[in-house]
Amino acid sequence: MIKINYLNSSNKNLGNNVIFIDSNTDYKKLNHKYSFSKKLILNDVKSKKISKQNIFVYPQKNGEYGILIYLENNLLNSDIENLGANFYNFLKIQNIQNIVLNLDKQNFVIKNRFINFFIHGLKLKSYEFNLYKSKSNKRKIEVKIISSEILKIIKDNKKFEAIELGTNFARDLVSEPPNVLYPKEYVNRLNKLKKIGVKVKVYNEAKLKKMGMNSLLGVGRGSYKESFLVTLEWYGNKKNIKSPLSFVGKGVCFDTGGISLKPAKFMEEMKYDMAGSAVVAGLIQSLAIRKAKVNAIGVVGLVENMPGGNAQRPGDIVKAYNGKTIEVLNTDAEGRLVLADALSFTEKKYNPKLIIDLATLTGAIIVALGEEYAGLFSNNDELSKKLFEAGEKVNEKVWRLPLHKNYDKLMDSAIADIQNINYSGGAGSITAAQFLQRFIEKTPWAHLDIAGMAFSKKAANLNPGGATGFGVRLLNQLIEDHYE
Repeated sequence: MIKINYLNSSNKNLGNNVIFIDSNTDYKKLNHKYSFSKKLILNDVKSKKISKQNIFVYPQKNGEYGILIYLENNLLNSDIENLGANFYNFLKIQNIQNIVLNLDKQNFVIKNRFINFFIHGLKLKSYEFNLYKSKSNKRKIEVKIISSEILKIIKDNKKFEAIELGTNFARDLVSEPPNVLYPKEYVNRLNKLKKIGVKVKVYNEAKLKKMGMNSLLGVGRGSYKESFLVTLEWYGNKKNIKSPLSFVGKGVCFDTGGISLKPAKFMEEMKYDMAGSAVVAGLIQSLAIRKAKVNAIGVVGLVENMPGGNAQRPGDIVKAYNGKTIEVLNTDAEGRLVLADALSFTEKKYNPKLIIDLATLTGAIIVALGEEYAGLFSNNDELSKKLFEAGEKVNEKVWRLPLHKNYDKLMDSAIADIQNINYSGGAGSITAAQFLQRFIEKTPWAHLDIAGMAFSKKAANLNPGGATGFGVRLLNQLIEDHYE
């Protein structure tokens, strides 16, 4: 847990001083003010090229530490965030519980919101999910920021704080065990967004049946838990509420594979199969908290895929919301069935400017791209370019893969309009996206397959390990760059 205290000024020694240095730093002044050894500093800075170390710590006469952070030239914002994340790891290893950032003598770190990006990275890296540990060992680090321009820093930081809250909301949802976060409980948590101005509407099974959402409902048939579709509406530009941006998320709260049962090994990870919906929820929350001047709709389909006596079978045919019939050849290709109805519904009800869906859809995307890029599929070059550029800015990267009529015909069924898997083999992620495209009529659309990005067993970049919240920052950046 990071606690930030903002101060206008202070003459007192408040803790461990953090000083940013670069190739232009006058080390004599550091030696005078903080009683550092100039020779020691120079040796350490030079050795950085060998050890790849950017952070140096020196004891001071008062018993506290002086911490130097060496800055490379031409740092990108994402580099600064990663520096903040690395600094959190340093504090954790050194068990340092309080630091002071006196920025009045380091004016260059206020320019271009350097300090905001640095703290943003530090806070995102500090995330922990230990709700179910009997002995809580929450790490608390107090950060004092001192500056005569503190009001500007606080103002700039409001957007970052909103994004942090949205990212961590998504992380919390993904991290919850499936016996706790089943569809109805998920609905309860989404309803709490009403408190911050989000309009929430819940469609239960009775309503979904009347609407003809048989593709979504079929996935949840094997579970005694009820299925839902939930819409989250944020209107930050009430002068023109037509053609909002829309974001659709797959919310399979647990995926056994259904009758097409998954192997037992690692099945526990299938609690993460609702990560796409969590990103949508986190995004809408962050937009509402920061009062973004944009109209945005989130739509999430919430189901549980279980092998019960009433479960959908391989070979079943269902009629989707848009009237198309789907031959279900494999019940473990269920996410696309949920998204099919959610996408058609979103386009028809809201007539949006664009639709972006997010889903942990295929294992094939992990084979293709690993844990570095999300797969991007789209019917619109301009939207794809915007997403790619936004991803590069925040280091939540996407890579576009093709859609083509020759892939599309692999999803044709002999006895229905479409089948839910490609029996020919190969191109698993592409043919899944081709399936989804059949449920988009004319709207600019992008599909993000985040199967390799939603959860990570390794702590890398801004992620502490576990649920990442990948997509919340990416889509906030897209909106900020082009739609606010």
